[in-house]
Amino acid sequence: MNKIKTYLNNADVSRFRFWVQIFTFVLFVYGGYWGITIAQNLPIFACPYDHATGGTCFLISLQHQLHTTWDTLFSVRGFALLTAFGTFLLFFFFLNKAWCGFICPVGTLQDWITKFRKSIGVRFSRYEETTFKYLKVIKYLFLIWLLIVPLAIANSFFGLPHMSHDWFPPFCTICPARVIMPLFTGDVSQLAIDFSSTPALIMTTLGILAAALFIVGSFVKKRFFCLFCPMSALQFLFSKIAFLRLNKYGDKCTKCGNCYRVCDVGIKEIADDVISKNIVKDDCMMCFKCVEACPEDGCLEVAMFKIPILTASENGFFKRYGADEQKEITDDPK
Repeated sequence: MNKIKTYLNNADVSRFRFWVQIFTFVLFVYGGYWGITIAQNLPIFACPYDHATGGTCFLISLQHQLHTTWDTLFSVRGFALLTAFGTFLLFFFFLNKAWCGFICPVGTLQDWITKFRKSIGVRFSRYEETTFKYLKVIKYLFLIWLLIVPLAIANSFFGLPHMSHDWFPPFCTICPARVIMPLFTGDVSQLAIDFSSTPALIMTTLGILAAALFIVGSFVKKRFFCLFCPMSALQFLFSKIAFLRLNKYGDKCTKCGNCYRVCDVGIKEIADDVISKNIVKDDCMMCFKCVEACPEDGCLEVAMFKIPILTASENGFFKRYGADEQKEITDDPK
């Protein structure tokens, strides 16, 4: 048992994650070609606008289920929403936000853009801490938007007229995945702008602009879109009761800052917070780079059902990075 524990603690998790990302990207972008459909209501951006997708994102189901009258929503037919939500939670509870770090095709694409940026020698940039705190609110605004608009299309709020159906689906239409992911199967139809109405014109134009911003932003900043992702916001609401945990034991922390430097999203609290045991923050994607880069024995820990499966260790740190690679952690984290 000790040999297995040592092997896991010394393992190259980033390499394992690299291969998992390739496999799941192919599965969720091209799986339909082989008749593979994993499930609907997944906690990742498996985009239904990609006709060959091997599964679908929960957010598209959520928007469709909410696009109904109050009477229907609170009738027996409204049970469909609870079923979809229950399916989402069932998947999410097992992997928590590691769905983002290991499986989401949109997250994987951003990581590949980062690798390309590094390969040509261009350095990344970080947000100022104050800017970071303001920008991270945007994903919650997107979440509210996609929850409210379908209801406002089907119902009247405070006696106001119904919103036009051309605003639907309110998030998917402006989501960069709608435009980008179908391109991997040669489908360019989502690059078109819909001139049929003013709302359709606005939404489809914003979608194309969002896709362009996604590509440029991901080149400059690691996991650029994740900071604004409403799926991440929704996941965080339930992350504290998920089975997979990222724990920190603050009494073992020396605040070396390695965890912050390797964090693709730039979460400073993971280094500064020595009080909280559950260290998963709303922008965390549970890639576990922080655990790999932590040189303090037992300071950071990944646990499933409260059983440790990966623990930070000095030996694991030097095995992965080597004494001569500390500069890389400081200058440009992997």
